[in-house]
Amino acid sequence: MANEPESLILQYLRRLDTTVQAMREDIADLKRRMTGVEEGLVNLGRHVLGVEEGLVGVNRRLDRLDGRVERIERRLELTEA
Repeated sequence: MANEPESLILQYLRRLDTTVQAMREDIADLKRRMTGVEEGLVNLGRHVLGVEEGLVGVNRRLDRLDGRVERIERRLELTEA
């Protein structure tokens, strides 16, 4: 009879150990996946920054073109006073 409770306790401890090990593996997997998500966000941020820098360049060119068109219109007297 003394072996039965000990055996039962060992069974529960083995089940608990199996569960804990599965949780460890799941957490390790989640950490790896989270690292991938973080790297993706960094790359996305870099991409967005590049797009914004490109838009700044386009806006500068448009501003220069706008100034040139205004000078041409004044020279040709195409604007209303």
